[in-house]
Amino acid sequence: MSFKNKVVLVTGASSGIGAAAAEAFSSEGAQVVMVGRNETKLSAVASKCNKPFVIRADVADDDDARRIIDDTIKKFGKLDVLVNNAGMGSNTATLLEGDIMKDYDNLMSVNLRAVVHLTKLAAPHLIKTKGNIVNISSIAGTLTPVIPTTIIYYVTKAGLNHFSACAALELGREGVRVNTVSPGPVQTDFFTNSKYELQHSFIKKNTILNRISESEEIADLVLFLASDKAKGITASNFVSDNGAIACRN
Repeated sequence: MSFKNKVVLVTGASSGIGAAAAEAFSSEGAQVVMVGRNETKLSAVASKCNKPFVIRADVADDDDARRIIDDTIKKFGKLDVLVNNAGMGSNTATLLEGDIMKDYDNLMSVNLRAVVHLTKLAAPHLIKTKGNIVNISSIAGTLTPVIPTTIIYYVTKAGLNHFSACAALELGREGVRVNTVSPGPVQTDFFTNSKYELQHSFIKKNTILNRISESEEIADLVLFLASDKAKGITASNFVSDNGAIACRN
């Protein structure tokens, strides 16, 4: 898959799936715009890419969101692919304990509202290039949470799934595709810490394949959906979870 001369914007590009996607797009010839909040981590990922355009910004901040799109267009004159990857989780509050409204506001602002806003800002430019959007969701968007403190995270991902389908319907009339990728458990720095080895083992056992994905696997799926190989695919949600959903059924 070649993305030569394509401008690809990846949010949450400083680590995990976002970092892997930025590196993969770059290796395929794309002009990558990397967005994140942690300057140190962004720089580390940027060093593995070919002349990326790095924007330190908070996608949940409306002024920053506008700056992300404006600076991208000023730099490259166009936008071909938007990967809405930035997201956050929480494990602190329930309906009966803690400040669940604080969790709601924080998670909604990043996991859903920011995606809606960036999509609106990017849409006119994507229409010009007949580009596409890939939103990174989670299998949490289709499951009922087992742990009450994760309720808001699950709600945000369910909302993201539905928004993606709705956006695909509207933007498809203008030649813009919108798809969603829903990973299951993915290997991150969090899981490599030996302190969480028991949790790591528990999660593996709750997948059919008894494994946890690597970020690069999810990035491969993102690239496929963003490429011309997927030109007939829109309003779809691609699951890559090692069979985790099936284990819950």
